[in-house]
Amino acid sequence: MKTKLKQLSKNKKLVSSKKVIAYTPPKFSVVDWKRYDAARKHLVLKKEVLVKPRRANYFKVKAGQFFRINITTGPQVGDLNLFNLKNLNEKFFSGKTRALYGTHLSTKDRLWSCFPYFRPMATITHDTLDWYGYEIDGASVHDVIGTRCDPYTNLLLNKNVYHHCCHSNILNSLIQASGLKRKEAEMLVHDVLNVFMCTGFTNDTKQYFMKASPARVGDYLEFRAEIDLLGVLSACPGGDCSSSHSSDNAKCHPLKVTVYGSNSPLNKKINKSFLSKFR
Repeated sequence: MKTKLKQLSKNKKLVSSKKVIAYTPPKFSVVDWKRYDAARKHLVLKKEVLVKPRRANYFKVKAGQFFRINITTGPQVGDLNLFNLKNLNEKFFSGKTRALYGTHLSTKDRLWSCFPYFRPMATITHDTLDWYGYEIDGASVHDVIGTRCDPYTNLLLNKNVYHHCCHSNILNSLIQASGLKRKEAEMLVHDVLNVFMCTGFTNDTKQYFMKASPARVGDYLEFRAEIDLLGVLSACPGGDCSSSHSSDNAKCHPLKVTVYGSNSPLNKKINKSFLSKFR
């Protein structure tokens, strides 16, 4: 026992209390953000895309346009993939976006693309759930922790094949949008932004957990496209993700994507200096 106490005392000396933020993201100037705010106040609806429950759909957005992911008839989680419309190899980089902003995203956070492109693909300009913040247990909404529900993990853990996981939904919609063969398209499906999903890590085992989404009819997450985008959104089979996913058990609702132009002259003056210069 004395040996263990000595070892514990020795090891405690190795535990640092100093925390260093690994990445501090570029911040908007007051002038720049006023331009974003002005631009979003003069939106004109261009198109609407409905995403049926347990299915996915794709949408296209031009650089400088805005798009919203909307709750329609009830709480529903959406899994979002983003691609450069002109080069599908440039896609959303969930891991680096998480390293820059944290486990969950909200207003003024940006969705960055993968290497070697590494630039903002979209900027979150409004979040009706920004009031939620972080709970005591660490839970929050719009996470970049989870990868997406998929048939591979489901078969491993549940011993059954389910064809409407978000991975499969996104894949099928990407094939429809691009004309790629299944094998090529699947290599492009990537880790998602879990829109409206309420998640965190448990304090004891640090495992990924989910709880009921607080999103209600009228809630939306709004973005400005920084480049021409192809978006693919899946209405998760888990519904509000309060109990399960990868099955037909949960109550699900459709999601709606709305795309807008901006009549504000300040929209064209938004700074583009955040592009990576490394090549």
